[in-house]
Amino acid sequence: MHDLEFVQRCIKGDKLAWSEFIDRYSRLVYNYIHGVLRAQGATPASGTHVEDIFQEIFLSLIKDNCKKLRAYKGKNGCSLASWLRIVVINATIDYLRKQKPSVSIDEEKEEGKALIDTLSAIGPGAQELLLRQEQLKGLHRCIDKLNSEEKHFLELHLHCGLHLEKIKEVFGISRGAVDMRKARIVDKLKSCFKKQGFELDF
Repeated sequence: MHDLEFVQRCIKGDKLAWSEFIDRYSRLVYNYIHGVLRAQGATPASGTHVEDIFQEIFLSLIKDNCKKLRAYKGKNGCSLASWLRIVVINATIDYLRKQKPSVSIDEEKEEGKALIDTLSAIGPGAQELLLRQEQLKGLHRCIDKLNSEEKHFLELHLHCGLHLEKIKEVFGISRGAVDMRKARIVDKLKSCFKKQGFELDF
């Protein structure tokens, strides 16, 4: 059954479809949550509640007459699994932000010592980690500036691991056009990243 047809059955309240949805995607959602937590340097043992995130995600799909689930359209060959991955990433990061307010690297602590000074005292490893985190944030800001089609291209190619030959079929364009589109996206990201003081290598 096509993903979009399957989603429509869920939206209409088909109990068998929802049961299949949970069976099919529960493990996938759990794995994605753990993946995002690891990428963010958080683990369930450190106080992050995977079950809470899991429940929030599924509740968000069904509340308000399945408003979020209705957003899935399966455009350009985007699978339901790929779409759920984006939902999980956003939900997990939002959860972490609520649990742990961000701290400015220049914010003075009670001892009158800025966090950046503390990191410097710890050693170059901590400074390198901070730099990588800032670079990652910068890259996310640059990706946010891409249009929806460019973001989808990145999702298929980088996140889903789709080969460029397959992407040309998804978008219905020639391989040459795919290469040009990729080069244009890379140039945009490099230019944006450079303006933030970083170099981006592909």
